[in-house]
Order: sequence, then C-alpha cells, then structure tokens
Amino acid sequence: MSERRKTAGELALKAASDTTKYDSLEVGHALCDDVLDQLRICIEKHKSIIDEPEFCIVMLIVDDCLIKGVMRRKFYAWPFLPSPRPRQACFLYKKQNDKISRLWVLPDAFTMATISEMTYVAPQWKTMKGWSDAFFDGKFFEHIRAQHGINMLSEIEYLNANRDKLIEAGCQVPDTAVAEPFDFSKISIKKIVDTKTAISE
Repeated sequence: MSERRKTAGELALKAASDTTKYDSLEVGHALCDDVLDQLRICIEKHKSIIDEPEFCIVMLIVDDCLIKGVMRRKFYAWPFLPSPRPRQACFLYKKQNDKISRLWVLPDAFTMATISEMTYVAPQWKTMKGWSDAFFDGKFFEHIRAQHGINMLSEIEYLNANRDKLIEAGCQVPDTAVAEPFDFSKISIKKIVDTKTAISE
C-alpha cells in the first residue's frame, strides 16, 4: 500500500513552523522546475481546440484563498494576447515549428511599481523594467509587439475582429442595458442569520 500523500494544509503547517533560512534564488529556481512540462501539457490540451496558427499560454501565480502561505500556479491558453497583470507570465506557442517563446514575465504589483519608479536598475532587471513601464504607461501591447516582432491581437481587438464569426458560432452579444437596482425592502430582520449563533438542528 502506497504512503498517503500530504494535503496542502499539512504542508503549509509544516512550512510555517520551519525556521530554516532559504536562498530566494534557489526558491525561484524550484518554482520554475516543472514550468516547461506544465506548458507542454497546456499546449497539448489546446492545440486542437484553438484554431489559430499560434496562441498564448499564460501562467498565473495566485495565493490560495483558504490556506495562508500557499501559492498555486494556474495554466491556461488564449488565441490572443491576454490582459497583463501582476504575477503573470505569458508564452507564445507556434504550431508550425512547435516552438515556445517567452513574451513577458511580470512580478508582484509592489515590485512592478518599485522598478518602474527607479531611474536605474541592474542589467538583469532592464527587461522587466521595460514591461513594468509599458504596463503603467498604458502601452503594454505596443511594447510587447515591438519587442518580439509580432502582430498578435489583444483580447478586445481579437473579439472585435472575429465578432461576426463568434456570433454565427452561437456566442451571444451581452445585453448592455442598465441593471435593475437592488430592492432593499426585500430584506427583513428575520432573514438575517447571526453567524456567531450555534445551530443545533
């Protein structure tokens, strides 16, 4: 019988009680160990779904909403350039030559703001400063296209360019009418539950 795999909660508790000091560069390398494998899994899942010669694979690092200190990596694919956001990496996949290339890697919001405000950064931060500056200047896609010599559309550009095709395929145009305001008269005191009161039933 195989040994029981520890849950994320158990691993988080063990990590929280660990007083060892780790080299941040080693931690960074450990985080990236299997990124290429995960990119390949994502590519294989989307190769036949996305009917474009090239598409983007996005890796997002998010905090677990239930377990403090646990980070999760989410991988997904889009047929357009995704909207940039902190803690995001984006890669371009070309079906013709089965090649993956990095488009951008954005750190957390604080780091982005810090390096963007700096007038000088170390050589290894120059590329990331360029991405951060373009993000805050509102010229991110222009910067990425010029940097990599590509003309891939952003999400809004792609949806507008393929609007008729998408509607024909069954996608519905959202109703942009003004939403009805919430009727607060429907709330009564008896319907509000005090979460601190124990329920015995």
